[in-house]
Parts: sequence; structure tokens; C-alpha cells
Amino acid sequence: MPSNVVVRVKAGSPELQQGLEAIAKELDLPGEFPAEVTAAAERAAASAVPPELDRTDLPFITIDPAGSMDLDQALHIERAADGGGFRVHYAIADVAAFVHAGDPVDVEAHRRGETLYGAGTRIPLHPAELSEGAASLLPDQVRPALLWSLDLDAAGTLGEVRVERARVRSTARWSYVDADRALADGTAGEVLTLLREVGELRLKQETERGGISLPLPEQEIDEADGALRLVFREQLPVEQWNAQISLLTGMAAAGLMIGAKVGILRTLPPPDPRDVARLRRVAKGLRITWPQDLDYPGFVRSLDPAVSQHQAMVVACTRLLRGSGYAVFDGELPEQTRHSAIAAEYAHVTAPLRRLGDRYAGEVCLAICAGTAVPAWVLEALPGLPKTLQDSARRAGSYERAVLDLVEAAVLADRVGESFDAVVTSVREDDPDTGVVVLAEIGVEAPVTSAGGSPLPLGEDVRVTLTTADLAARKVAFTLQ
Repeated sequence: MPSNVVVRVKAGSPELQQGLEAIAKELDLPGEFPAEVTAAAERAAASAVPPELDRTDLPFITIDPAGSMDLDQALHIERAADGGGFRVHYAIADVAAFVHAGDPVDVEAHRRGETLYGAGTRIPLHPAELSEGAASLLPDQVRPALLWSLDLDAAGTLGEVRVERARVRSTARWSYVDADRALADGTAGEVLTLLREVGELRLKQETERGGISLPLPEQEIDEADGALRLVFREQLPVEQWNAQISLLTGMAAAGLMIGAKVGILRTLPPPDPRDVARLRRVAKGLRITWPQDLDYPGFVRSLDPAVSQHQAMVVACTRLLRGSGYAVFDGELPEQTRHSAIAAEYAHVTAPLRRLGDRYAGEVCLAICAGTAVPAWVLEALPGLPKTLQDSARRAGSYERAVLDLVEAAVLADRVGESFDAVVTSVREDDPDTGVVVLAEIGVEAPVTSAGGSPLPLGEDVRVTLTTADLAARKVAFTLQ
């Protein structure tokens, strides 16, 4: 049951729906918004005051999964006047234009913490009147935004940074698939073409500083001839380029806040050498070559998510992301400021419709750039934000794992007793006849035990028998033949 994997459902299933409802009840997930919250969102949508600065002259575009309505970011890129660099304009939904400290929407957002995603379901942070309406950067709509202007030189190195409130308008909504297709067939406009150029430069910068972007696959559940099947979908290049713009903005925000000694950072300590050693054993077990002189970031970049063993390795690498957290500060920098996977200081600022903390970090950066005091409501909330955000992240992780367990049980529900080809990807050190196998053919990772009590052969191709596929318990298990 890999973590950090998005599951998208293409098929409707009553059993899945019942299972999702059971998970929601078990984890006490938020349900419908209370009436007073919805009413407050409707009033806010109708009464928000637009910023004075008008940048609707910039033809912004959005790039998101198909069908998305909660659009946090809109992008415009142009070449510098001297032709030697770029200016990236990144518009971020201005949630604070609609949500005010202590109002019903704000209180409910603090209770939720972040938007939760399941198998074809979404539990939003904000009511749809805002998240899919007045605050969303939908095409052909004038919207209030936090407009980041980021100057890059010809190598993609960040220079001057500015963020200010402005009115913006998106002129086109792209899905990742359509954007990828347009870039391939030559019909993409200037912004998408420059995104590819800047994205590649930023990826090179990431490599040079020792950063890592895990190419985590998405899993989709599909139905054919009445049977469910999980399939991996690898990231498209345009998704990686788009992610680099978000990372760039987050690093720019962190730089502003560190310089002013006030704000909230996303942090991750360096990996424990023992965890890296365990990953080397997993790589060996998966028959993936990891030269001794190749460091962890270089090894991750060598992985090909299109290869099943590499998919399993990418998921295993997420274990080094454990320990991530938030650091707030006002007047004195925290001891830990860096995010080791990004290999830089970093802050969440680009998804305020879906993450609570981004609204606060954005307000800090606005004040710094304007040379004004950080709003009192922001400073008052900062000390309590890490716990709120960590609690919501734990709930999101529990939800994600439960949904994936449910989906895997649904995929295999009618196949108990069947045999499958698999690879043993991990073995418990304290119980070597217990471990995990990956069944690449059906996109499942699940527990396995050795029927005879002998140690599991780490990394070897094996045949396993499905012994359990229980939807109610969300449990799948295999036995080594």
C-alpha cells in the first residue's frame, strides 16, 4: 500500500462508495459545510473588494488535472526585455480577500486544515462558493490574486522578487494532457513554450543544488468487462515543469521571510544514514543498480517510473520524507530552516485554496514586499499553525492509506485463491518471513508471508497466492508459494 499516491477513479462502484463512507465515519472526516459557513462564503463572494492594481493585461493560463475547479495558480512567462532571462508572473488565489480572521469560513478552515483527496472524492478546505467560484482563478474571470513577479537570468537563477495584490484574468485553462499534446505537436502558445524552457532550467538548477523531485506515479482504478484494475500513470514532463514554478515561488517566499525574520517555513531534516542504507538494500532487492559513489539525489534521478521495479523504488523513497514539519518564527530564525529534499529554504504559498498555511505565509510576504507590518491576525495565528497543519497532514495521510487499501481490496475481491507474479520489495528485519510484494501487473503493493516460515527472498521474482481480499476490513494479503 504505497503512500503519497493519488488514486483517481474512472469507474463507479457501490462497494467503493460504501467503503469511502465507512472511512469518513471512522476517521471523523469533515462532511458538508455547516449552513452558517456556506452563508458566510456566499456573502464573501458577493462583497469582496478587488485590488487597485489591474494586471488583466497579462494573458495568464492555468494548468491542472482535467476537470479541476479549485484553481490556485495562474501562470504567465515572458522573456526579459534584454532577451537574457525571463520574468515569471505567478498569480495565486487571494483567499484573504474573502476570508477574514475569526469569521465562520476561517474557523471551519482551521478545523479542516487542508483539502482531502480520495478515490474520486474531495473534501474541500473552503466552501465551493469560494474554492470553485469567486476565489478560483477560472478562465475569463477577473479575480483578486497575490501576484508574484520573479526575475530569472538566462540560466534560470532567481533574482529580484516581488509580490503584490492585483486583479488578474486567466485566458485559458489547460489540462496536463492537453498541454503536453500541444507542446508535442507545436500548437502551444508562448507561455507554454517558455514554461518548458524555464522548467528545464529549473530542473537543472535542482540537480546542481542536490534537490530531489520524486516522480511519484498516480494510480487510476478502471473498469473493463466488469473487472476493476489499478494502473500506474507516470507524470508528464509538463507536470514537472509546472511543479518547478511552484517550487521556485516557495523558495522565493522563504527567502523573503528569512530575510525579514518572520514567517512560516516547510522544513525537512537531512535523512538518517540508516534509512538511506535500508533504501540501498531495497534497491538491491529490486535488482536496481545503485553505485556506491552515487548519492541519494542522483540515484532518484536515475529511476524510470515507467519500469515496475522503479515504481516500487520511488514509493520506497518517500520514507525519507518522513519528519517534514513547519517552523514559525518572529524575530529569531529557527534552528532548522532547510527542506532537505528541495535542498533549499522553502515555504508553502501557492495553494491557499487547498492548504490553510499558505494564506498566512502569503500575507507575510505581501507585508515584507510592501514594507509594512505583518498583520496582527497573522502574527497571532502563527504560533498555533504548526500543530494545526501537522494534525491535518496526519489525517490526510490516514485517509490516503485507507482509501488505497480499500481500492486494492476492491480490485482483488473476486480473485482470492489466484496466483500472481510478484517481487519481494521489503522484508521485516525482526520477522524475515513477513514482508511486502509488488504485483506490477495490477498495480498493487501488499503484505506477504512465507507459508513455510522460511525467510522471504528480498528482491526476487516470486509466485504468490492471494489469501485475503476483504473490502470491509480494507485488507489484502498474499502467501508465498
